[in-house]
Order: sequence, then C-alpha cells, then structure tokens
Amino acid sequence: MNSPATRPVSTWIGEFILLAALWGASFLFMRLGASDFGPLPTAGLRVALATVFLWPIMLRQGHWPALRAHWRPILFAGVINSAIPFSLFSWAVLHIATGLTSILNATVPLFGALIAWVWLGDRINRLRWVGLALGFVGVALLAWRAPSGTGFKTDHAHWAIAACLLASAFYGVSASFARRHLTGLPPLATAAGSQLGAALGLALPTLWLWPAQMPGVRAWAAILAIAVLCTGIAYILYFRLIEHAGPSRALAVTFITPVFAVLYGTLFLGESITPWMVGCALVIVCGTLLSTGLIRTLRPARAASEQA
Repeated sequence: MNSPATRPVSTWIGEFILLAALWGASFLFMRLGASDFGPLPTAGLRVALATVFLWPIMLRQGHWPALRAHWRPILFAGVINSAIPFSLFSWAVLHIATGLTSILNATVPLFGALIAWVWLGDRINRLRWVGLALGFVGVALLAWRAPSGTGFKTDHAHWAIAACLLASAFYGVSASFARRHLTGLPPLATAAGSQLGAALGLALPTLWLWPAQMPGVRAWAAILAIAVLCTGIAYILYFRLIEHAGPSRALAVTFITPVFAVLYGTLFLGESITPWMVGCALVIVCGTLLSTGLIRTLRPARAASEQA
C-alpha cells in the first residue's frame, strides 16, 4: 500500500482542485451573506449549519467517544479556529475585494510557522527566516498601496487588511493548539466538535445582531453554500487530502485558493485584479514556500522520483 508521500498524483489531484475551488468560493459567499446578514450573523450561521451537517456523519463514523472524552479543548479550538477568523473575514470582505482577502489568507502558513517557533519550539533555519521576512514584506507592500493599489473601495481598507491578518494569525494559533492538545484524535470528531464550539461562541452575537429585515433568498443560499460546501464538505476533503497526499501537499492548497477567489470575484462581483496584487501575491507565496520548508520538502521528493 502506498504511503501518502508516494501515492500517485492521479489519486488525489481531483480532490485537491475541488478543495481549492470550494475554499476560494467561501470569500464570495461571505460577501453575499454578510451584505444582508452582517458579519457576525454570517459567521454564526455558517458554523451552526456546518455543525448540523457534520454531526450525523461524525456519529455514524463512531467518533462520539473521542469527542466526549476531549470536548473541552475541541470546543475551544472551534472558537479560535472558526468563530473568530470567520467573523473577521466576514467583516473584511465588506471593505476589500474578495480576491485580496484570499491573498491575505494565504499568509496562514507564515503565521503558523512563526507561532509554532514561539510556542512549540519548532526550529526555523536561516532559509525559513528568509521566507518569513519575504512573506511579510509582500503583506506590507499590499497594505501600503491599499486601497488604491488593491482596486477597492472603502475608507476601512487598512483595517480590513489588519482583520484578515489577525484572522490568519488565529489560524496559526489554532494549528499549534491542535498539535499540543488534539493530536491523535479522529479528525472528523475534531471538525464536528470545533464547529459546535464556534456555534456556541457566536450564538449570542448572532441573535443580538440579527438583521431587522429578513434577508432574501440569495443571502440565505450563500449562507447555506458556505456552511455545507465550503465548511462541511471542505473539512472532509481536507482530511482526506492529508491522508492521501500528505500534510505538505495538503497545505499547498492555500496557494491555489486565491486563484479561484479572484476568478469568482471577477465573474460574479465585477472586482478587478491589479498587477500590484498579483506581484504581492507572488512574493507572499514564495515567502510561504520558504518559511514552511515546502521547497526543501519538494526537493527530496523530486530527487527520489528521478532515481526511481
């Protein structure tokens, strides 16, 4: 039986592309939902409906005992991995282009590497430090030209960029938290339980800020799509991808997601992509590849394939 590192690309490339397409669509659906519901109700409905979707699957797979035994860290993981980042991104997409939001989301591995160094003592060699610096230079260049250099839109653009970076930092914190407290647990139990934790954390803000006028069919359809497709099904695909392709290749989906997000924003929202955004995105991706060690990881794999 092939290990994840040696399985043929043909066995997982379809799921890889589908996951990138689904996560890229999440920014479009957040915009459509938050425009009518508001940011916090959008995030609250997203995790609540994702919980409803994931829990029957989790129970059918027999993972309830694992969730019951570790419910405290799992629920807390939902707050820092879903409730807070989803809320921040839902607010940000109202003020900057969804394509730009997705590019900033690609900094998650940068924050993940930095936080793992501080918290877990992960070693960062000279090449990875260069990657971290390069990635954050790309972010600084994006922020410097906002909003004029990013093609958007309100006076809150700089704050929206800061919100995206804070959300990405929370993803990095949650990754280290999961390594410390959730290692060895069934991924589906963690996914279903964390969405419940996020739903509980956002329940009161969702009810308090519920829109006075009932949103229309388009907004409800966007919420349902982001909950079921971009959260529930995407979680399942992501865990399958880790199993079939390995963690490093699964992480690389972050670099493809902005391509779909920019495409959706252009087609359905009339957003424009500027050369400055493309250039900064390439800087961020290159920095992320270096900082996460993916370039070093790919070299031995390529050498092994050439020797085979």
